[in-house]
Amino acid sequence: MPYSGPVRKIDDEILINTRNNQSWDDFFMLIADLVSTRSTCLSRHAGAIIVRDKQILSTGYNGASKGVKNCVERGFCRRIKNGYKSGEKLEDCYAAHAEVNAALQAAKHGVSIDKATLYSTTSPCTYCAKEIINTGINEIVYMGSYPHKFAIEMLEEAGVKLRRYTKNLDKQRENLDVFLNKLL
Repeated sequence: MPYSGPVRKIDDEILINTRNNQSWDDFFMLIADLVSTRSTCLSRHAGAIIVRDKQILSTGYNGASKGVKNCVERGFCRRIKNGYKSGEKLEDCYAAHAEVNAALQAAKHGVSIDKATLYSTTSPCTYCAKEIINTGINEIVYMGSYPHKFAIEMLEEAGVKLRRYTKNLDKQRENLDVFLNKLL
């Protein structure tokens, strides 16, 4: 049964500890990580959120375009099946990347992402970097590295600030589990 009660019923100590030990970067990266669980890619699970003034503007995960079967539905990854390594032959992939899906969702709903920050579970690939630059996003906070060093070079040249999130999310995930278990 889904929880439908007020959050105020949560133990005050858990709320205080979570709030005192969680930076905004921790909070937003944990949400991007959670969004990645919706990924329909069999090769890499990625999630992204776009934030401005501590408000989430949009979310995205890597998956096939609307109306196109995804890899989960197909039961295979076309790129893996054809023997390509991570980051190679992206044009043979059914999925659009998390960063672009987040930007497209914002555009679809008329939300400006100019001067926003992108939180992503991976650094952008070359294709996504080009598109991110054109959206006006001015900062990217990312966890894992994608094997496209040229993407980083382009982002830096365009003046997009890059920050690697180096904390381990395991403690944040554990705190979220405790938090959610108290709700149920």
